Amino acid sequence: MIIGTAGHIDHGKTSLVRVLTGVDTDLLKEEKARGISIDLGFAYLPAPDSAVLGFVDVPGHERFIHNMLAGAAGIDFVLLVVAADDGPMPQTREHLAIVELLGIERGLVALTKADLADEARRGEVEDGIRQVLGTTALAKADIVPVSTVSGEGIDALRTMLFEAARSHAVRNDRSRFRMSIDRSFTLPGAGTVVTGTVLSGVVALGERLLVSPSGLPARVRSLHAQNRAAVEGRAGERCALNLSGEGITKDRIARGDVVLDPELHAPADRIDARLRLLEGERKSLGQWTPVRLHHGAAEVGARIVILADEPIAPAAEGYVQLVLERPIAAAAGDRFVVRDTTGRRTLGGGTFLDLRAPSRRRRSPPRLAQLAAHALPEPEQALAALLACSPLHADLSAFARDRALGAGEVDGLVDRLGIVTIAAHRTVLALPAARWQQLKQDLVASLEAFHAENPDLQGIGLERLRLQIAPAMPGASFIAVIQALVRARDLALDGAWVRLPGHAARLQPADARSWERIRPHLGGADRFRPPRVRDIANLLDDSEADVRRLFKLLARMGQLDEIAHDRFFLRDSVAEMVEIMVDLASRAEDGRFTAAGFRDRVNNGRKVAIEILEFFDRHGVTLRHGDLRRINKHRLDLFQRHAEGASADGSDPGRESSPVGRPDFKSGRGREPVLGGFDSLSLPPDLRRSP
Repeated sequence: MIIGTAGHIDHGKTSLVRVLTGVDTDLLKEEKARGISIDLGFAYLPAPDSAVLGFVDVPGHERFIHNMLAGAAGIDFVLLVVAADDGPMPQTREHLAIVELLGIERGLVALTKADLADEARRGEVEDGIRQVLGTTALAKADIVPVSTVSGEGIDALRTMLFEAARSHAVRNDRSRFRMSIDRSFTLPGAGTVVTGTVLSGVVALGERLLVSPSGLPARVRSLHAQNRAAVEGRAGERCALNLSGEGITKDRIARGDVVLDPELHAPADRIDARLRLLEGERKSLGQWTPVRLHHGAAEVGARIVILADEPIAPAAEGYVQLVLERPIAAAAGDRFVVRDTTGRRTLGGGTFLDLRAPSRRRRSPPRLAQLAAHALPEPEQALAALLACSPLHADLSAFARDRALGAGEVDGLVDRLGIVTIAAHRTVLALPAARWQQLKQDLVASLEAFHAENPDLQGIGLERLRLQIAPAMPGASFIAVIQALVRARDLALDGAWVRLPGHAARLQPADARSWERIRPHLGGADRFRPPRVRDIANLLDDSEADVRRLFKLLARMGQLDEIAHDRFFLRDSVAEMVEIMVDLASRAEDGRFTAAGFRDRVNNGRKVAIEILEFFDRHGVTLRHGDLRRINKHRLDLFQRHAEGASADGSDPGRESSPVGRPDFKSGRGREPVLGGFDSLSLPPDLRRSP
């Protein structure tokens, strides 16, 4: 159990810790000279049951409240110190308010300097203490008169602390490791050492960690837990970690940094929170108020965005967004305190809710519903509520990371809530089982309707399909859902087009008859110099617009490629030309060939040969160097006659079909709206990655 002192300056906090533990926590030369605590002090007291109690002695002077806040992070039990000759004073009240804001609910009061007060005075001061404690969590705390001079009450106080430690609930050590750093120094022969309170999880010798928010990698060379050499440190213990690694020095690690499991490294600089303004404030907390934010041992400037129509009144609370001057390492559920910019007054505090707060639509009803879900204290309750909010899914990876949940805890949540998980690129998406079934039904129904209306199209565009499904999902999440259904063979993907597995694009009867008349003119001996759209229209006495429409439709179906404006080649002819270029390159010593050599092989004019080569240049199949070109073997699969691994119906999940059968996706030539609502110029990048 970690015990933190609190109380006004010169009320005897350090003297009391010294008598209880035998350790003088005032180590600084200035502290000795002035007789006051300036920085944090640490001491330890072995208990009869072999446990060790850790003490964090904090300064009481108003100028050093920021140091007091750094020490208050991670304490389990508060020892509120009030001098019998003074009674409650300003810093007594401020320290008590901070203890309340940090959610510390266990403690007792030491009535120090009892030898300087008679019974009447003691009774008077105790009444004043009860009044100050009021309705706080410490309202019923024991008050123990003690004297460091006469020894009165010291043994009784020590016994009460031991009893409190025995009933102390152990912190969660199944979560991932986090430790807030309050000191960083160098020991001769050891190197860099950091100390702090372990907030969650377990750390062991040799473990690799990160220092956040800087991201410095480190390894644990040795460690002490509760002032004893150990092989591991657990949640709720004060630990000293001897760190090694490139860049690890005491100057690179500052008070307020957090050493943690690498999976948790995701610094935040925009955080949604629940904030309570102290009752003693004279005015409400307004929009964009500048404050000093204290979290753990960190202190950073911030601005407050009120997520309501009215300012937060004294003694009231509400949702806010904290916009920080620099990122910090934090976790959802962490407590924080805000003080004014002068550092003289504590304004209030609260709890972090969401570390990935949006900068837009942050006050919309759906967003406020999400915040209400995040505010639930238990992860299981919070996740269940999040999944019930729009958009009816959640990023399980971010949820687990921001709450420092261990792998076992996440698996337990999934099992107990019966949710469906979908692996996406670096994330795991979570959906309620009912929502997953409804989503599949909606997608299949949309595709069935689309195929019935558009039998000549490969499928519907991803973006258009996404917008048809309510509530609309973010693009990355929707792609993850589609990819999961493709892997299960419920849907099929052709590049940016989504279709049902059994669907094959087919022409309307009239278009099929036209294509039968036109196709011979694009093949045979003239396959490398086919007529343009206008020439074919004149030759067959058809409308030029109708021929162009049919060709573009066939290009989307993968039967034609538009090499240049209104010049279409059969897909097989394009593949044959690629083979010719590969042969030309293989015959050259340096693997480069000329446009003239290609022109002669395809028996074409220079103008058409250059158009063909520029088409391949745009698609990266050829790489041009002046008048010479070489083959880029990594792009040849765009034009293979038979792609390896493709199934007969083209439903191979995880393979993206060639985009070259659609409008020229690099040059933009031929780009025009298509019925699918998505063309090859805007292929989603995540579609190219396997989840």
